[in-house]
Amino acid sequence: MKSKRNALIGAALSAVMALGIANDAEARTKLKLSHYLPSVHGIHTDFIMPWTKQVAECSGGEVEFEVFPAGTQLGNVARQQEQVVAGVVDIAHGLHGIPRGRFPRTSLIDMPFLTDDAGAATHALWQLLPGVLAEEYKGLKVLALHAHNGGLLHTRGKKVETMEDMKGLRIRTPSPAVSDMLSFLGATPQGLPPGEVYENLQRGVLDGTVFPWDPVKSFGLNEVLSNHLDLGAYTVSFFFVMNERSYARLSPKARACIDQHSGDALVAKFDAWWDAWDKPGRDEAVAAGHVVTELSDAERERWRKALQPMIEAYVQKVKNEGVDNAEEIYRLMQEKVAAFQAAKQQGR
Repeated sequence: MKSKRNALIGAALSAVMALGIANDAEARTKLKLSHYLPSVHGIHTDFIMPWTKQVAECSGGEVEFEVFPAGTQLGNVARQQEQVVAGVVDIAHGLHGIPRGRFPRTSLIDMPFLTDDAGAATHALWQLLPGVLAEEYKGLKVLALHAHNGGLLHTRGKKVETMEDMKGLRIRTPSPAVSDMLSFLGATPQGLPPGEVYENLQRGVLDGTVFPWDPVKSFGLNEVLSNHLDLGAYTVSFFFVMNERSYARLSPKARACIDQHSGDALVAKFDAWWDAWDKPGRDEAVAAGHVVTELSDAERERWRKALQPMIEAYVQKVKNEGVDNAEEIYRLMQEKVAAFQAAKQQGR
């Protein structure tokens, strides 16, 4: 009788333990996060991986992450937006300009000479998200929007110092606005993912590329480049977004953890991050004996005036494609950038 009772108690305890394990398994959620950059890039090492760790720790282990960078089956730059909208991944970091046309409002931040400051562009995007940019993020919870520092023109062989030097060059472009800028200056824009630039420079298919300094380092491009024009004529913007259904399925605690480590708290970090990410690329180019040319103030003003018709035409094109308030969005971006830069100057 005693042995039978012990057996029943043992079975009951086993059932309780099994239920506890099952409940624990149910409580744990693994989220897929994809981006298109190599795992050595600062976006992966300084931003993505620490962010996943912070959220996981905050949730007490309830949330886990599986990260897919460049080189994995989910690391294609052209598929980040569609993957997260479809729920193939739960969270994605990608470029607004690839593929073309999906974020026409947001991509107005890429306009020539609007800003060369990552902090200013990031601030403008984040401030405008709840209003004039919200239309482009339906079905998504936006965790952050940001932009890089002013891009440079990097060439293999030919040194570029003036607008006239641009004519006939085949230059990789990251976005529609930058493509129009290059075309207006006489170059031939080539739309390519960042990971394909090295090979095309090496083979002579490209004469150059526009990038900030950080991808020059992370994609090894200093090996196939020789000249760098510090143009600072444009920036390119990025999204860090989560599928709304994936977010809604989380517990209140897990959602609170994602909120705590995203939004304002995250956006404020990109200014200093981009400065840090750019430095190794420039240092490497200088150490290799490359020619780094600063665009003179007089030449910069020439470029700015020459590109004004292109800017006006691009805004009108965005308007013609269905963004009725394109002019308003561009004006608001100018105002937000100016306000940020003024505040930054006062803080120094």
